[in-house]
Amino acid sequence: MLEDKKEKLPRVLIFGGTTESRVILDFLRRFNVKVILSVATEYGKECVEPDELTEVSCRRMDGEEILTFMKEKAAELVIDATHPFATEISRHIGWACEKAAVECLRCLREETGKTESEKQGAVVYVESIKGAVEYLSSMEGGILITTGSKDLKEFCRIPDYRTRCVARVLSVPGSVESSAGCGFSGRNLIAMQAPFSKEMNIATIHYSNASFLVTKESGDIGGMKEKMQACSETGTTLVIVRRPEETGRTVKEICDDLDMRYRKYRK
Repeated sequence: MLEDKKEKLPRVLIFGGTTESRVILDFLRRFNVKVILSVATEYGKECVEPDELTEVSCRRMDGEEILTFMKEKAAELVIDATHPFATEISRHIGWACEKAAVECLRCLREETGKTESEKQGAVVYVESIKGAVEYLSSMEGGILITTGSKDLKEFCRIPDYRTRCVARVLSVPGSVESSAGCGFSGRNLIAMQAPFSKEMNIATIHYSNASFLVTKESGDIGGMKEKMQACSETGTTLVIVRRPEETGRTVKEICDDLDMRYRKYRK
């Protein structure tokens, strides 16, 4: 009887694995609403505790698979809370929602405010990983790369990258194996789980003998504030890959919307 009752409740499908997706999920747990959280990694799955109204699915999907998944789960609303740089999956989600005529709310990550070091010009913005590689190839000094294992093959184009570059990636087998395949191993590879404090970033900068720290424009949730502070205190140039431009809503705006939609289902 309980399952029959749950099937009649509103069903919301969240694509995430990010901090934003977990905040939205926790907010929805205030209501009698069935929530399906779709993540792409085992780590994303481990960060969420399922319950009788919360289902967690871990699998990578293309557009057609997302469309099938949405229909299987009978989702009436989709929330795209994937990483701001996960542009391909966002395109797949948008396409599937359009095909299924299901509303999709895109969650935007809030930006980091400017620091004194940024105002003074110790921050360099580039439009892409390729742009970061081109800039760093023209400079001298050690480089700490924090953009993720998927982008490391691009940094192999930097002259003497094996001696100049140290990569910090997630402490999961796939990231470590991928990094090693690009030539990052031993003291040139740090596998750790975020978040990182300012002090940890400073220690990592010193360990890497880095003159440059490369990161994606991931906002405060992605540790930008702590990286900026660490670079400011160590005199390290912060190279920021700008996030893709997109439209959407903040976490607060989405939660306000959900409160209006499902107020009558409040526990």
